[in-house]
Order: sequence, then C-alpha cells, then structure tokens
Amino acid sequence: MKIIKKLLLLLLIVFVIAQFFRPDKNEGDLTSINAFMDETNPPENVKIILKETCFDCHSDITRYPWYNNITPVNYWLASHVKDGKKHFNMSNWEGNSIKRKDHKFEELIEIVENKEMPLNSYAWTHSEAKLNDKQIKAVIDWAKLVRLKYGLEPKPE
Repeated sequence: MKIIKKLLLLLLIVFVIAQFFRPDKNEGDLTSINAFMDETNPPENVKIILKETCFDCHSDITRYPWYNNITPVNYWLASHVKDGKKHFNMSNWEGNSIKRKDHKFEELIEIVENKEMPLNSYAWTHSEAKLNDKQIKAVIDWAKLVRLKYGLEPKPE
C-alpha cells in the first residue's frame, strides 16, 4: 500500500510540475485570413461555417477552450492545430501558387463530402462545428466555384 501511495504522490508532483510547461499558442489576428477571404469570397453562411468549424485548426486564429490550460491536453491540441495548418492553412494563403490553391480546394471538397472534417474529436467539444447536409452542400458549392475561378486564372509561364 505504501508503494501505491508513493507512486500516486510522485505522479501528482509530476502532473503539477508539468503545468508550468506549455506549448506556444496559435494566436494571430483576424487580418491573417484577409487574403484567403478576399480571394475566395465565401458567402455569409460559409463565412460562419469557416469561423465556427475551420479557423481553430486551419488558420492563425485559434479559440482555446478552458481545458487547454491543462497539460498534457494543451500539447495534444497544439499538435492538432499544427497538423491542421500543415494540410490547409488559410493564414498562409498568399504564398501558394494557383495550382496549389486549386489542389487544396480539391482536397477540401473531397474531405467535406466524405464527412472527414471536422474531426469527430473537435465536433464532440464544439457542437456548432457538426455540419448538416445543407451546410456541407454550401461549403462544397462555394469550393467548386473557387476551383472554377482558379481554373480560369492564367498560369505562369
């Protein structure tokens, strides 16, 4: 019994000390998505979907929940955000070629159609992020229009 108490005390001490170590937060400002929003021109209903469902992991604008203050949860969330931005980053839109932008929207359509985004782990804690069929259609229709625009843009020679 003494060994179990000592192990629990050690785990508690490690947990408390771990609270002093945190990953960097992903906190930019709204201007970081201006280029993306201006170029892709989403309708108002899609803007709301992007804000409630996509910005946290796919831009420099992350709204952190209260449980982000708990280590190791904050490292898990930071990893999700880093991974999300690696795949699709609305805050780093200007630096991409037309071909890459078009490809990102092609992937967006496929992932949203297959209901792979938002992740279930995100939707569990953000009920507003669960997309219904009407919202999915709105996002896909908008994404297809954006792809059409990119298809019409002159390619650099």
